[in-house]
Amino acid sequence: MTALEIAGREVEFNKQGHLASFLDWDNALAEALAAADGLKLTDCHWTVINFLREYYAYHEIPPSPKVIIRAIGDQVSRFTPCTRKSLEGLFPSGGCKQACRIAGLPTYYCHSC
Repeated sequence: MTALEIAGREVEFNKQGHLASFLDWDNALAEALAAADGLKLTDCHWTVINFLREYYAYHEIPPSPKVIIRAIGDQVSRFTPCTRKSLEGLFPSGGCKQACRIAGLPTYYCHSC
């Protein structure tokens, strides 16, 4: 485990670079992680992040991109069908892996990451 100071506090990360504890996450930490990746979070990003957190809190596993698209695709891409490429466009430095990391999940589920 690695401890880093982010958003004014010390946070531990696992070997994969994800938060060691799901409960250490907050919005400020998400903003700081996104900014470190050169990403400014929009409403669409927050829709995905909040879904990832809610899904993980209930199921204790991250959702697959297919589950994300089925559940909130219409909220992420209102005028065109949401696809895996749409999600990867929101999180260009790793797709679902980056989304799960910013959402504070200790792991991710994605066959292409």
